[in-house]
Amino acid sequence: MPYRGPPSPSRSPVIDTAIVLGTLEVSLPVFAMVFIGALLKRLGWIDQAFVNTASSLVFRATMPTLLFLSILRADPDTDFNLSLVGFYLGVSALAFILIWLWSLKRCPREDRGVFVQGAFRGNCGVVGLALAANMYGDLGLSLGGLMAGAIIVLNLVLSAVILAIYSPVVSSRPGAILKDVATNPLIIGIVSAVPLSYLGVTLPDWLMTSGDYLASLSLPLALICIGGSLGIEAARRSSLLSLEASAWKLVIMPALGVVLAVPLGFRGAELGILFLFLASPGAAVAYVMARAAGGNEGLAASIIVVSTLLSLVTISVGILVLKTMALV
Repeated sequence: MPYRGPPSPSRSPVIDTAIVLGTLEVSLPVFAMVFIGALLKRLGWIDQAFVNTASSLVFRATMPTLLFLSILRADPDTDFNLSLVGFYLGVSALAFILIWLWSLKRCPREDRGVFVQGAFRGNCGVVGLALAANMYGDLGLSLGGLMAGAIIVLNLVLSAVILAIYSPVVSSRPGAILKDVATNPLIIGIVSAVPLSYLGVTLPDWLMTSGDYLASLSLPLALICIGGSLGIEAARRSSLLSLEASAWKLVIMPALGVVLAVPLGFRGAELGILFLFLASPGAAVAYVMARAAGGNEGLAASIIVVSTLLSLVTISVGILVLKTMALV
């Protein structure tokens, strides 16, 4: 029998260096701004008063302008993917229910509302939108803006309900929730832009340029404010509950969304934006709502800090996996 030489060594899959670098180019710029914010706060160049004022400016003016202009410039026939928005809301609601069921056995009753809110409510309006814009440009802004507006409404309702159920000091009155939704500047910016985009309305060039100047402040300023709000002490005091909530937010929720989305045919930018929004770290507003509801504000702060720090790794790995599988 002729000699065929030594057996060929088993070859492990090789990850393309270009894919790795492309993944880091999406996530690193966004999280670099977060860490710059933390550094500026540490150096004393910005303080809590600046963070509070800048956050209010972003929420009330620059971010609504960014969403308004991005949707106004969008093509309704290609950029307004309502099926993806509906799927995103459905997955988020399903995750909310699963997390709530999980908390019934894992959390003390007084901590369940804070845990559930921290585990399902992501910072989509800033981190998710910034990642989507960095990865997909104008499509990431327009489609991401619609998804952000829709999830803001759902998050307000579900958070108010879950906190009220386990809080002795607040109620889940429908009127209060409707008022919060109707007066939310982000939602106002999105809702006012959608009909104008469908009608093909254009604004004067000077007004669009001025709006672009204002809108360009949104993402970098918001990310710096997130970094300035991070407290390392909260991470040091992190408990098993904050780690579990972060695992739900950063790993289980995006994995659930991708597993359900792929069989339905979502691919490319649709799947990429969906993943980025589902994998966004805990929302800073969750701390404010937890505190107002008389909940465990320490747990809320810990979830936000831990999930933000870990999300650099989990989002980068998730994008890398999706790119390696040629899904995005």
